[in-house]
Parts: sequence; structure tokens; C-alpha cells
Amino acid sequence: MEKITTEFITLQQFLKMNDLIFSGGEAKYFVKENRILVNGETEDRRGRKLYPGDEVSVNGKKYRIS
Repeated sequence: MEKITTEFITLQQFLKMNDLIFSGGEAKYFVKENRILVNGETEDRRGRKLYPGDEVSVNGKKYRIS
């Protein structure tokens, strides 16, 4: 995963960075159809801000924002 160079990234940007989606338009459907947890809580907003240290789980695979 790439290291972020801004204060935060959105969940949509995260999904694209990790090749889970290929376009922003896919994000809306992806977050509704897949189990996504941010810091242990279910998330379905593609615009959710992710900060360094946040833990994201997508269908059981875990990632840490750095």
C-alpha cells in the first residue's frame, strides 16, 4: 500500500489505492455490497475520512493506514 502524504484519505481513495475498485463510480456499490469495518465499526460511507493509524477490514482482510 502507498503511504499517504495528506492529513487523511477517503474510503473511496483507499479502495482505489488497494485495487479493490477501479473507478470512483464503483465505490458506491462496493461499500454497500461488501463488509467493511473501520476501527472495528461497520462503515458504508465511501467518503469516510481515514487517518494514519486507522484499521480497515474489507471482507476479513485487514489494512492499516500509514
